[in-house]
Amino acid sequence: MKNSRNVLITGCSSGIGYHCAHAMKRAGYRVLATAREERDVFRLQKEGFDAFELDLDRSESIDRAVEWVEQVTERRLYALFNNGAYGQPGAVEDLSREVLRAQFETNLFGTHELTVKLLPMMIEAKEGRIVQNSSVLGFTAMRWRGAYNAGKFALEGLSDTLRLELEGTGVYVSIIQPGPIRSRFRSNALEKFLTNIDREHSRFSKLYEKKLRQLRSDEDAPFTLGPEAVAKALLHALESPRPRTRYRVTFPTSLFFWLGKILPDRAMDTILRRVE
Repeated sequence: MKNSRNVLITGCSSGIGYHCAHAMKRAGYRVLATAREERDVFRLQKEGFDAFELDLDRSESIDRAVEWVEQVTERRLYALFNNGAYGQPGAVEDLSREVLRAQFETNLFGTHELTVKLLPMMIEAKEGRIVQNSSVLGFTAMRWRGAYNAGKFALEGLSDTLRLELEGTGVYVSIIQPGPIRSRFRSNALEKFLTNIDREHSRFSKLYEKKLRQLRSDEDAPFTLGPEAVAKALLHALESPRPRTRYRVTFPTSLFFWLGKILPDRAMDTILRRVE
């Protein structure tokens, strides 16, 4: 049966990953849910998922997760939804090499390592779906988001190349580009901001006060949607015989995509400098 296929989702502890895990399970898929913290894995197991601990920053954790997937699916993995990621706020000049590397370890390197280690199962089966959860920030640069921008821009470039190289294998690569989605993303970003950015000695110290208020706020950004909007795109990417290469989710994503097509860079910069 189509909907008994195995789908691995990363970053299922909350937000988009958690909602998509439940949505795909309701759609009939066997969801292999992963999370970084052991307590979240136990919670997911109690909710009826096949769940396993996965830390994208550690190759040994990725290897254990891949071995688990091979065992529980008998090497029949249909899809991978690479959702696990976090955002590191801060001006580019305030990002240390170590902080930038940490952003890439999770959002790019770990995602890449997991993908290429699972890919042989899909190629062997001559079918599969790799779905990357990118962002409007995967093609539009905004202030204070340089680390996240860089990781998502790189993820999109790598995914585009992978799509070309997988031609004829039966494995499709799709990219989802959400704008503002209701999740714990902002609270997690706040923790990284407070931990890794020397706000007091930055020339942006006063502007950072506004950024802190924004990260601490419970109010939704304009045009925010619930995670079900991403789940809808994911389901199409899994079930369409010809999935889209990109799914733009939320009005801001579509708006900035088309503005970027028609406006010169300097005009676009003027608009983007007003976005916080």
